[in-house]
Amino acid sequence: MDAPSLPAALELVAGAGLGLSPEKRAALGSSLVLLQRDYRFERVWFWGCIQGVRGAYYIAEGLGPDRAAPRSRLYSLNCVEWSLLPPATEAMVAQAAQLQGRFQGDPSFEYEYPAEIDAERAGNVSEDDEKPTMKEEARLVATIEQIDRAVGIVPRGAFVKTPLGSVCENRNFEGLSFTEAKKLSSYFHFAEPVNLKTKTLLEKADLDPSTDFLDSLEHDIPEGSWTVQLERGDSVVVLRSLLWLGLTFYHVPMTKQYGYVYFGTGEKNIDLPFML
Repeated sequence: MDAPSLPAALELVAGAGLGLSPEKRAALGSSLVLLQRDYRFERVWFWGCIQGVRGAYYIAEGLGPDRAAPRSRLYSLNCVEWSLLPPATEAMVAQAAQLQGRFQGDPSFEYEYPAEIDAERAGNVSEDDEKPTMKEEARLVATIEQIDRAVGIVPRGAFVKTPLGSVCENRNFEGLSFTEAKKLSSYFHFAEPVNLKTKTLLEKADLDPSTDFLDSLEHDIPEGSWTVQLERGDSVVVLRSLLWLGLTFYHVPMTKQYGYVYFGTGEKNIDLPFML
């Protein structure tokens, strides 16, 4: 969610019980502007909040000219003071996926891996090796990366890919029609495409390479991992992820208003296939 449109955007997703206190909204309104100035970001998004046992992490993302480039991620414990997170690596994402349980709310907290993972390493380590651990700060940025890859979405046509390969906002995008806004196929994962690479040449011939360069939600596995609802007198389309509970996306058809926010515990719903 864009910092300037944050108050209105939070109102649009309030139907899911998501939101911030007036004090937190006021603090974000001023601190995100200073964050953009101090770090010289072209744009700052409020990503959401991961609730820990003893505290919450408020997350912001800084973007540059290329919207598909790796984002700078920052966290705050009070919506005023921000700390820059290290870039997420594939190793960090893989390690974080092995951890279960709630966040503690302490960036310096260290997790020990489950006993079964230690058993797998037993044949390759000596007695002098320390037990593998992961700091919560590393788990935090890896979890944000996981959520962005899996359920960070944008409407079709909101971004265009230039001939040089960079991705920028489409100035001609005026929103989806009411009919298109109700379809999962009208929304794309804002991440490196996976299914698109496996399409045949005949299927790719029907796609516009400048706008259809991302994966559509209609092919998500398991099927049924998204809910599509109309709210506020059918004037707002709201998508909610059942895989990462707490992720809510909104779009006002025929306008440029869209965005997503996450308010949850940072835990993946691994029971979803059995719930559908």
